[in-house]
Amino acid sequence: MSEDRILIAGGGIGGLATAIGLAQKGIKTLVLEKAPELGEIGAGIQLGPNAFHAFDYLGVGDAARSMAVYIDNLRLMDAISGEEITRIPLDEAFRARFKNPYAVVHRGDLHGVFLRACLEHDLVDLRTSSEVADYEQDGSSVTAILHNGERVTGKALIGADGLWSNIRKRVVGDGAPRVSGHTTYRSVIPTEQMPEDLRWNAATLWAGPKCHIVHYPLSGWKVFNLVVTYHNDAAAPVAGVPVTNEEVARGFEHVNPVARQIIEKGKDWKLWVLCDREPVSNWVDGRVALLGDAAHPQLQYFAQGACMAMEDAVALAHVMGDTPNDIEKVLQTYQGMRKLRTARIQLQSREIGQHIYHPAGAHAELRNAIMKAKTPADWYDNVEWLYGSTGLNGAVSPETLRG
Repeated sequence: MSEDRILIAGGGIGGLATAIGLAQKGIKTLVLEKAPELGEIGAGIQLGPNAFHAFDYLGVGDAARSMAVYIDNLRLMDAISGEEITRIPLDEAFRARFKNPYAVVHRGDLHGVFLRACLEHDLVDLRTSSEVADYEQDGSSVTAILHNGERVTGKALIGADGLWSNIRKRVVGDGAPRVSGHTTYRSVIPTEQMPEDLRWNAATLWAGPKCHIVHYPLSGWKVFNLVVTYHNDAAAPVAGVPVTNEEVARGFEHVNPVARQIIEKGKDWKLWVLCDREPVSNWVDGRVALLGDAAHPQLQYFAQGACMAMEDAVALAHVMGDTPNDIEKVLQTYQGMRKLRTARIQLQSREIGQHIYHPAGAHAELRNAIMKAKTPADWYDNVEWLYGSTGLNGAVSPETLRG
């Protein structure tokens, strides 16, 4: 019966990860995606060890590893002086500590891993041009009401429909997202166009007053991902709008010429005004729950948006596999596992952007002094809460997911 399935609003990384996670527990799902075809926009994603814990649990570990670029370091540079502040080695010591690597990947490639897994599984159905606008529930089932008026019934509804989630409007009702005032510009260029002295096998961040610059290789070193962010007090949300190099350069005239090459070499820039939301204590309504950016949208500064969505998928699959027929209890348990860890990511992402990436003067000097004094072991201790794992067949454990 169709009512036995779980409905998932949104066919992004979080939605598809949830579908394949539930399918592996023998649970039927229907993914309802509003776009006319399944795909992902954007470019690079950074993947900490916790992402690989999730890949393994979700059964896509080999596929995910095959298309990732394994970088050697995380490097933090001073965008004014051009000097290195610190680097975190991602070598064998790091992998031994956290049981998995750190890597970067193209967002479209990662989405493709989950899409192929879903297409190959007979318990996952995918529908496009099917935006979930609202829902109704009666205590034994939930009905998704599509934008075109069609009604689709299942035993639960998972809102994985992103920052502007229609499901969140009903569950939380907190209005529009919070605009950060930070504008990010993204470009991807062929590796041969990347300045030769910056072709580092690292996720590199140049931190400067009210701005920062990020670059790293993607897609088997065929291209470099360029992301530059300017705290320009932008007042309204904007997503994916093309801009000129001249417009991008305005926020970076004060940075070191070496770092400024990134803007000069970038092409076909597009801008996003960054938004997030306040953490909330409840993202469950009976048989309806939120997941990923619909539940806990965050600024990009922790590089954990996709990772948190995949962890959500693991947690939901884990608890639903144990008690698949007690939906309301399952969703409350899932929420309890996830809400504090994701709230910490949301709030610390804001703090990183303000106090690590964008300070000036004495504030920046203090940051540099503190960070230069840290050893690799110190850094590993600092991120143990984020990257550590203890079980569930070598994947993400409930203890880890609680943070």
